Amino acid sequence: IVIAMQIGMSFIAAYRMCAGEAAVADLSFAAKHAGVVQMASLLPARRARGPNEPGGIKFGLFADIVQANRKYPNDPAKAALEVVGAGTMLFDQIWLGSYMSGGVGFTQYATAAYTDNILDEFTYYGMDYIKDKYKVDWKNPSESDKVKPTQDVVNDMATEVTLNAMEQYEQFPTMMEDHFGGSQRAGVIAAASGLTTAIATGNSNAGLNGWYLSMLLHKDGWSRLGFFGYDLQDQCGSANSLSMEPDRGLMGELRGPNYTNYAMKI
Repeated sequence: IVIAMQIGMSFIAAYRMCAGEAAVADLSFAAKHAGVVQMASLLPARRARGPNEPGGIKFGLFADIVQANRKYPNDPAKAALEVVGAGTMLFDQIWLGSYMSGGVGFTQYATAAYTDNILDEFTYYGMDYIKDKYKVDWKNPSESDKVKPTQDVVNDMATEVTLNAMEQYEQFPTMMEDHFGGSQRAGVIAAASGLTTAIATGNSNAGLNGWYLSMLLHKDGWSRLGFFGYDLQDQCGSANSLSMEPDRGLMGELRGPNYTNYAMKI
């Protein structure tokens, strides 16, 4: 009984719950029997195992579930970082890392997105950059100052953020030790590049291509992105993000992590 109470209290503390064992029971039931919460669309046949899987939750819906925009209306960077942290947990660690692959190390690189403030630092550098160069008042989001999402704009923003991040890793060895795997560094640098580009343009596909460009720049500068085959999906990602096949051609908000070679593309 004591152990059960301790577990219940840990749930209440971790999830900021305002009730006792009854609420814990509901949470545990929903987690164990995820099928009762019908919120995911059917995945493409090559990845589908059932009608309601984590990989079928659309990115736009997932961002609404997190509700970070409501809590941080004047800080889209913070709001986006909250979604990234939750997304790496659900999509990469639970869905890809465990459910789809049986646990092959996704946890190790996904946690880099939410276990310290390194990604935050890189992202806010990008916010300063788009404010200084493109006059984007990112603290007061508005359609009026969004930058037209051209290839030149994607190239400029993603390159600036990527090179700054790589320089920081090289300047501070403890950062390299913290993100000790190439996969971690690749994911964090690309996430900051993608967030910067998406927030400046208001275009999720521009952000996605900023992510993929960052991967190419990273590979060009440091020769590799991660271990063994990890390089593959990020080197061919630019082509996938612009493909018009049904499950890849949708705008980011209307699709989930269900397109070819997805790997932490939140």
